[in-house]
This record gives sequence, structure tokens and C-alpha cells, in this order.
Amino acid sequence: MPLHKGSSRSEPSAKQRRLALNPFFGEADPTAGMESAPPRHQLPDGALPPATAYRLVHDELMLDGNSRLNLATFVTTWMEPQAGVLMAECADKNMIDKDEYPRTAELERRCVAMLADLWNAPDPSTAVGCSTTGSSEACMLAGLALKRRWAGRNADRYPATARPNLVMGVNVQVCWDKFCNFWEVEPRLVPMEGDRFHIDPQAAADLCDENTIGVIGILGSTFDGSYEPIADLCAALDALQERTGLDVPVHVDGASGAMVAPFLDEDLVWDFRLPRVASINTSGHKYGLVYPGVGWALWRSPAELPEELVFRVNYLGGDMPTFALNFSRPGAQVVAQYYTFLRLGREGYRAVQQASRDVAGGLAEGIEDLGDFRLLTRGNQLPVFALTTAPEVTSYDVFDVSRRLRERGWLVPAYTFPANRQDLSVLRVVCRNGFSSDLAELLLEDLRLMLPELRAQDRPSSRDHDAATAFHH
Repeated sequence: MPLHKGSSRSEPSAKQRRLALNPFFGEADPTAGMESAPPRHQLPDGALPPATAYRLVHDELMLDGNSRLNLATFVTTWMEPQAGVLMAECADKNMIDKDEYPRTAELERRCVAMLADLWNAPDPSTAVGCSTTGSSEACMLAGLALKRRWAGRNADRYPATARPNLVMGVNVQVCWDKFCNFWEVEPRLVPMEGDRFHIDPQAAADLCDENTIGVIGILGSTFDGSYEPIADLCAALDALQERTGLDVPVHVDGASGAMVAPFLDEDLVWDFRLPRVASINTSGHKYGLVYPGVGWALWRSPAELPEELVFRVNYLGGDMPTFALNFSRPGAQVVAQYYTFLRLGREGYRAVQQASRDVAGGLAEGIEDLGDFRLLTRGNQLPVFALTTAPEVTSYDVFDVSRRLRERGWLVPAYTFPANRQDLSVLRVVCRNGFSSDLAELLLEDLRLMLPELRAQDRPSSRDHDAATAFHH
């Protein structure tokens, strides 16, 4: 979560606070108890009726963007009403209390088993895994397992002389930067080169040494929606082991792609079918089709998850093994994940993800036909594509387009790529379940309407591109 500081703003005046309340909020008597709104940065002295508190919060949240028009986020923005009902029924259940809520714990166990089967674990019955608050926590847990396994193999050198490192592409999600910072691991980054916007397998292998705890492969880069070549990465590390004896495991960050590839790209070998893949994570709340708050981490077998990382807690009457950075959290999202698995099955997931890919491909083609843009990807892996302005376009840039689209309610991020392609600025469009072909056509029409104004500009609007927000979620 982002860090927030206490507000430096002064409280509204008494007159402003009186005007902040609609008289109709006083239900029986519109003027009763409506002298002023509560303070914003202090606890109020007294209580409010629930309807009044609801309306105050509800009205302020109307200033948020429309989540369905947010093409920056990978996170699910629509579920069926029945899923919402189930989540409300489970919001008060503490996921950590497996003794008190054994059926919720059982649904979590079933989800792990389903994912182990989906990702072709050698023996799904022995694969181990857990739910998390999202793929970022799942990545932290997978990284910790990699580091602890490496430390066990190098007990004679660590921590005295050896410093662990982790090899990955510069396109990784920011959670991996956090992992390396928080747990004192040296990040070794493979830069982008030319039209390659993710990891190069041989370059990654060349960065490995006796202190490498693992290599991260991304199944679905947030920068452009492309799959990294996991099989080629494993092959390069196999060759490294033959030459040097170094046995470097791979973790697959499948935050998005691990819930797309099994249904749409069944012939793509990226998962536990590759012996070098030790662990995989995904976001249940991305293409797992669940509202925010759930991720999954799985290990090939118990051997890949050091036992000393698993805490066995005597909690509320039961002995409970747990591996998590969080403790108490609601069971709602796990229940919603099981509901979605049960509701859709393989064929349902295939239909949903294919629809998103078809919408992405059609929208990408429509944008290309406008003539002002060059596609970097086309949404044929993740239902995500990146584009930039065509070389002959000099009157505006992608930041102008992003700003104009925001004026129409669309959130389409513009950002600059990392090393060695800082010269390249792009727009990225994420197509999710709920973003229909009708909405895609509306976006395309808004682009058509704004292009004459953009083309009439003398030059791109001035802005600090270095301060532009990059979207890595």
C-alpha cells in the first residue's frame, strides 16, 4: 500500500462544514442535527446516523475514476452479483482462523489443488501452496524460499562473505525491487534492447554465479503484455549447469499470464512441466477474475519450500501451518476464487479469456488503422498491448493522448520504458473481462474525435516525462 502523511491542509471553516451536508441527509427531520459536517482529519466528537455517514463517504468517492474505464489496471473490476453476495457473507471470517472456519480453509486447499493441476505439477497431491493478499505477497514468499534454499546450500559462506543476487529482466513488476530491497538481495537486471522488451535468456544466464538464488521469468510483462520465453530461459540455465555445475532455479511470475496461458496457449510450455521451475505465483484478482485481495503461490513439491519458513501456530484451538507476510485477513476473496473456479471451469475460463484477447486484438487493429500510431504488441498473448506514435507524428505525443483520453473518462497510462529503451514512450491498454467490444468501439471513437485537435498542435505539450507515472500493477 502507498504511504500517506497526515494532512497539512487546514480544516474547512465552520461555514464550509455546514454547507458540506445536504439537508435531506437528516431523514425524518431534514434540519435535525445538521449543523455541520464532521472534521476531515480528526475523529469527530460524536456519532452520525449510519445513513448520513454512508452518504458522506459515498458522495466523496464519486470523484474517483470509473473502474470499468480504467485501462491501466490489470485488476478485476467486475464480478457477478452472486459473487458479491458470497463475499459479503464471508467478510467477517478471518482467513487465518482455520480451526473456526474449516470450510473456508477447505476451499482454499481446493483452490491450491486446482492450480497445481492446472499448472501441471508432477504430482498435484504433493505440490504445496497458499493464498496471499495478491501476487506481490506471493512473489515475496517465493523469493524468500529461493533465498533460504540458497543460504542452506551456502551456509559456509553466507552471511559472512557471500551476498545473494536475483537475476531478472528490467521489466519486472515493482514488487521484485521491493523484495531485493527488503531482504538484502542484489538485483541483477537484464536491460531491454531494440525491439526486445523483456528478458533475454542467454543474457540472464550470463549474469548468474554461485551467489544467484534464482532467475525470475515473467509470464506476461506489465510493460507490453508479452510472455517471456520461460522454456528458453530454462534451457539456457540447463546449459549453464552443464558447463559450470551451477544449478539455478526459476520462479515464474505469472501474475497475469498464469491464468491466461493454460486456457488459450495450451501448447506453450512454461510451468511445472519444466523441471527447473521451482515455483509459480499468480494474481487471483487479475485474470483470475476476482475482486482485489487474493493471490496464489505454489511450489513444485515440499522440497522447494524450506520447512523452517513454515510456522506452525497453535491458534484458537488448532495447530496451523502458515507461510505468509500477513496474518488476519478476510476469507471473502478466497471464497470468491473458489466460486469463480466452480462457476466457469476450464471451458468458461477459456471463453472469458478468449473474449478479452479478441477485444484486445480488434482494438489494436482499429487503433493501427487510424494511421497515427505504431503497435509494439497486439494483445495476442496477454490481452494487453502497447503502442507509440508513428515516426511522422510530431505535433503530439503519447502523454498528450493519455491526458485527452482522461478528459473523456478513460484511464490509459503513458510512460517511458526502462533501460536501455528510455527513448521509447508508450501507451498501454489492458483489456479485461467486462471491457466489451462496445466499450472498445467507444474508446476508438473518442480517439478519432480527438485526433484533429492533436494534429493541429504545433508541438507536444510541455511536461516532465521523468515525472510521468509508470504503471506496473
